[in-house]
Amino acid sequence: MVVAALVLASGTVASTQQRVVARATLTAVEGIRVGHYTLSERPTGCTVVLIDGAGAVGGVAQRGAAPGTRETDLLDPLNMVERVNAIVLTGGSAYGLDAAQGVMRYLEERKIGYPIAGGVVPIVPAAVIFDLPFGGRPDIRPTADCGYKAALAASASPVQEGNVGVGAGATVGKLGGQGGRGNATALRSPMKAGVGSAAIRLDSGLVVAAIAVVNAVGDVIDPTTGRVVAGVRNADGSLADARVLLRAGSTAPPRPGENTTLVVVATNAMLSKTQTSRMALMADDGLARAINPVHTQGDGDTVFGLATGRWSGAFDLTTVGALAAEVVSEAIVRAATEAAGSGGLAAARDVGTVPARFK
Repeated sequence: MVVAALVLASGTVASTQQRVVARATLTAVEGIRVGHYTLSERPTGCTVVLIDGAGAVGGVAQRGAAPGTRETDLLDPLNMVERVNAIVLTGGSAYGLDAAQGVMRYLEERKIGYPIAGGVVPIVPAAVIFDLPFGGRPDIRPTADCGYKAALAASASPVQEGNVGVGAGATVGKLGGQGGRGNATALRSPMKAGVGSAAIRLDSGLVVAAIAVVNAVGDVIDPTTGRVVAGVRNADGSLADARVLLRAGSTAPPRPGENTTLVVVATNAMLSKTQTSRMALMADDGLARAINPVHTQGDGDTVFGLATGRWSGAFDLTTVGALAAEVVSEAIVRAATEAAGSGGLAAARDVGTVPARFK
């Protein structure tokens, strides 16, 4: 098996017991399939995470100030239903939540869901990004039919990354404001991002993996070097670095609700509902490592947790949560490095900021 060491933020190399399998993505967790549907009329779409069989124990951490979600209250450990059958990440702002209805239809046709008298109720939490202005046709957004088609396309193959599904209209670096070398009056611009995914496997058999769509106010930062991978650009095309702009007081306030990073983090360990929510909460630290600023007034950041329980080995929840944060930060960086320029916006590959480990 081809393996590569994961470089930690401290600059040290991870133990040989911790392995990042080449091209391993969220589907490295057995029983999970991922499907995208990308609209052709405008860059937007949805991404569906399906869990085979009886589903997975679900949890959530929601720290952004402007979320657009469905069924997240159900994931509270105080509430009854433990297992979810799918997670939907979609563009189209609140309109895009319709995509979850199509996934419910797909699951109901296969009699998958919470058992009730005479049938099932599929459990399908969902969250949205705001991408309505991207591409100039805000009336085009994912529908229930898009969710159904994404579910039909779901596969256990490595997840396709970049400008696909929910990532088609994702952008980063939206602190804006005026300025830049040689042109103090020109507006700064954002950059293109998308979907990214990564996985860590321990020699014990424990797997922790994540998928992320990055549509953030802030810049994407490589936590291994501290360098900006994608973010706000000056008028001359140079990276402005949101950290510098914030300290200089030269930013524009983000518009609430128009930005969001969404994550699904999963493990094959046997976690309770409370433990799965704790994993999601710890995984949320990966956002802070790879996005700056994060959890702003204009972001709706949401992290879903899934525990399939297909591996019965002994585990320590602290280890699972710590690995979850690492794999989330890696997935976020990949969301920037795998994106292609679109809609007049450059991507990391266009400006030469892709970290060496992804080249």
